[in-house]
Amino acid sequence: MSTPLPELPIRRLTRDDLVACADLSEDRGWPREEHKWGLLLAAGAGYGIDDPAGKGLVSACVVTSYGPRLSAIGMVLVAQRYERQGIGRRMMQQLVREAGPTPLTLHATPSGRPLYEQLGFVNVGRAEMIRGHFRPDPAATTAVSTRPATAEDLPRIVRLDTEVFGLDRTHMITRLPAFADQLRVAEDDGELTGYAAAWPNMETHVIGPLIARDTDTAKALITSLAPATDRPFRTDIDVRHEELLTWLKERGLEPIAFNAVMTYGIDDLPGDWTRRFAPLSVAAG
Repeated sequence: MSTPLPELPIRRLTRDDLVACADLSEDRGWPREEHKWGLLLAAGAGYGIDDPAGKGLVSACVVTSYGPRLSAIGMVLVAQRYERQGIGRRMMQQLVREAGPTPLTLHATPSGRPLYEQLGFVNVGRAEMIRGHFRPDPAATTAVSTRPATAEDLPRIVRLDTEVFGLDRTHMITRLPAFADQLRVAEDDGELTGYAAAWPNMETHVIGPLIARDTDTAKALITSLAPATDRPFRTDIDVRHEELLTWLKERGLEPIAFNAVMTYGIDDLPGDWTRRFAPLSVAAG
């Protein structure tokens, strides 16, 4: 018989584990997402359990820290051959213990939400994942000015992001120029009013982060990203932004799924949700 899995050690993952993490994603029927795994393992802390049979990873997840006020948990996976053996629960329990007083957040699928609720996470919101080829409106006009971001814009983007996100995530935002295929900003009379990135994920371009002063600015940023790609767009929009969701569906994107936004140790997420339209990734907040 194999070693009882609850006794197997949980270890820190490194960039050398990227392929094993992508294999585990594929095992669960998810896209391999090696580009995203690379970012998360570089900017966050990965945790995993090795298969005693030498067949890759039994389980994996990533924690992205934003200081003592919040950490985001993502990519919580257990291999199909080891599901329903308490592995995911044990992994989450260790993450909660290690977090100590630091609040946690995650995006939960419908199948994962019951476990998180049992562990004390509470639902504080919902995001809708949508996907499709974006169709710009040829008759649309906008007064919002957008352009490609430059190196000189990066400190301004970080300042705006910190204000809207509510915490400093410089270690993530400064990686965007290398991680994303596009990074664009919106300006009004020299003031930075928003920014958006589009990064490659398998056959799609994911839009995120999407930070904007208002819905019109968010629309202008998304529209400005479209000419440079022939891939479908995918993004996760806070459902409170009903106008933007309706507009995106009119422009060709279709609903895929809803994820619950959950927290542990905090009643709500920091920052200004009215200007936070989409996360960098649901795995990183």
